[in-house]
Amino acid sequence: MGERTGDASKWTFLTNHARVLLAISQDPGVRLRDIAATCGVTERTVQAIVADLEEAGYLTRTRAEDGRRNHYALVPDAPFRHPAEADHDIAGLIALFTDRSEGAATGRR
Repeated sequence: MGERTGDASKWTFLTNHARVLLAISQDPGVRLRDIAATCGVTERTVQAIVADLEEAGYLTRTRAEDGRRNHYALVPDAPFRHPAEADHDIAGLIALFTDRSEGAATGRR
């Protein structure tokens, strides 16, 4: 096979939706601008993704006690949307990217 050049060959396994969900799982009080910086997208994009995730039932949003920030809660038993993965829930994805103890045992991080 020939070598690929240009942006067409730069793809990733995780979507921006997955990255945003993972960022929220690590800090339920995270600011959208911080998620945007971490994920390399605009704050507007993160707002749209959070709205998508909330509408699809993957997370809930409430106002934090200080009244200035949002607090997010994941719905860990929400299933993946695609029929090929519908028998799995997002808790497995979250665990895969947040449980570092298993990676430490195998020397992988």
